[in-house]
Amino acid sequence: MSDVNTPSAVPPLVLLKVPEELSSERLVLLSARAGFGQAVNAAVVESFEQLRPWMPWCQALPAVEDSEAVMRQMQARFLLREDLCYYFFRRGEDGRPGRLLGGCGLHRMDWALRRFEIGYWVRSSAQGQGYVSEMVQRLSRLAFEQLRARRLEIRCDARNTRSRAVAERNGFTLEAVLRHAMLGVDGEPVDQCIYARWP
Repeated sequence: MSDVNTPSAVPPLVLLKVPEELSSERLVLLSARAGFGQAVNAAVVESFEQLRPWMPWCQALPAVEDSEAVMRQMQARFLLREDLCYYFFRRGEDGRPGRLLGGCGLHRMDWALRRFEIGYWVRSSAQGQGYVSEMVQRLSRLAFEQLRARRLEIRCDARNTRSRAVAERNGFTLEAVLRHAMLGVDGEPVDQCIYARWP
């Protein structure tokens, strides 16, 4: 019988080094944390009608307190390496984060296989400016270079043409369209696209 104090051959996930800040040419990505609730709430409220058809978590306008509670839950999940949620900001001339543009992250991880899924949303006033593609490229580098990913996916409702275009622009291959593989926001089954990249 092993002793709880005996070092494991595989270190616990909580000890895995995952950066809490990433940067690219125009963006700063920061892991979810306490205090982000007000900025995230403003972005969600601004973009509610555009997000509601695709995001199950965006079916009712949240209060600032609701958004702050979610931030704290996401921060805890990040520290436990259960869900790596980030928010991306316009990078200022001084390199510091400016206006919050949207949310993103590596989700539904399989740490044994090293498979990750990229998810994202962007506020309405920041759409069509290439920010999402830049963010996807930065998260892809994190996955492949630092987390040694063997497989990286983007999954989306087959009707979500904007999300599909992001995957295709960033070198993800459409592997399959699965019939009735996910529930839409109305609770009805819809088709799901699976895009993937490899090292």
